Amino acid sequence: MLSVSAKRQDFVDLNGRMESGEAWDFRRIAVSEDLFQLPFRSGGKTPVVSDLFAGAGGFSLGFEAAGFKIKTAIEIDAWACDTLRENHRNSHVIQADLTRLSDNELKHACEGSNVIVGGPPCQGFSIANMKAGDPKDPRNSLFREFVRAVDLVKPEAVLLENVPGLLGRKAQCKRPVIEIIASELESLGYVVAWRVIEAQSYGVPQIRPRLVVAGTKSRAWTFPAPTHGVPLDPHPNLFGSADDLIPYVTTWEAISDLPNVNAREGAEYLSHEAPATNEYQRMLRAGRSETFNHMAMKHSARLVERFSHVKCGQSGMHAPDEHQARKRGDYSAISGKVYSQNNRRMHPDRPCHTIPASFYANFIHPFQHRNFTPREGARLQSFPDWYKFMGKPTVVSTKLLAREKREEELHLCQYNQIGNAVPPLLAYNLAMQLRNYLR
Repeated sequence: MLSVSAKRQDFVDLNGRMESGEAWDFRRIAVSEDLFQLPFRSGGKTPVVSDLFAGAGGFSLGFEAAGFKIKTAIEIDAWACDTLRENHRNSHVIQADLTRLSDNELKHACEGSNVIVGGPPCQGFSIANMKAGDPKDPRNSLFREFVRAVDLVKPEAVLLENVPGLLGRKAQCKRPVIEIIASELESLGYVVAWRVIEAQSYGVPQIRPRLVVAGTKSRAWTFPAPTHGVPLDPHPNLFGSADDLIPYVTTWEAISDLPNVNAREGAEYLSHEAPATNEYQRMLRAGRSETFNHMAMKHSARLVERFSHVKCGQSGMHAPDEHQARKRGDYSAISGKVYSQNNRRMHPDRPCHTIPASFYANFIHPFQHRNFTPREGARLQSFPDWYKFMGKPTVVSTKLLAREKREEELHLCQYNQIGNAVPPLLAYNLAMQLRNYLR
């Protein structure tokens, strides 16, 4: 297995060997390279979508690439709405709390949609709250708001995306939450199916299992077949394999062509310095010569030094004691706090681990001694380089804002928006399957 001690040039050479077939089979994509080149094209009748809990627009982007028209995107966060308006200029973006929209307002916003999609925050399924939370908590109604929109508009199909952990939750009545969701949609006349699908199986360079619930009229939904699935190393049981599938896209294949920046370097706008080396990179460049949101974290020299001692597959806790975090107020003593999930160095020759909302502190670049930039996270989520994330890269902690009564400053920063998003390439595969259903 290749280690972080390998020189960067070794992997530049390795990419070249991959293309020529001298090493592993070249990691292809299963879609056209011009998938994300604007303007999106649609043949025949254009189906219409409304995106609820839209976030930064990953669902919307994937559906647009598949030829759908995004009528409305509803999102509560101001910065995420700025991102939606910047990148989906033909859509009606509504910054609103769904619980505060009347039936008339919600119906008017989504009326005429063939499909309603959304990813209600997992708090919205707090009917499964094991602690039996406050029924007046507004988050309790988020899933109900999704159902309300479906009931008002009666689209031909609905898609709901969430975390796989939802399958293990039960409501206070001890009934599995997924059964409650299915029965709600079935009561509105939908045939419901659900499955945990893997983003890496559809060309996303990231191990990201997601629960997808589909509701369709008259006939059952069939989930799209995986396009990728061949393991990249000598461990055939690590991901599973199939002879007719394309190899998974790796972390390094996704980001290796981006401008080379160290800690405290980068900018919100940068021109590409190196050529794309594979089909995935060319797809996400989408014919452009520039990229956005490629600004590295402002790490201290001490943190950079700590990262330099972390090997692939290890986290910050594996650095030597002399490079561990220090106690506040006592710099001579080691903190002792262990966060095994933070600052893990990613293997360059494997798909990345799941990108969470806080991924600015979760992963170390395969070669640079820093965390990922927002753009690198966006590449790992399959957002094209022209897709610009608005707002600040990071914000101070939620607890601090609450303690100082500065809740008005609480927004989804660039990292949050990217980590929370539905990978557009995954959304595209779901959308193409729906197009076949809607014919």
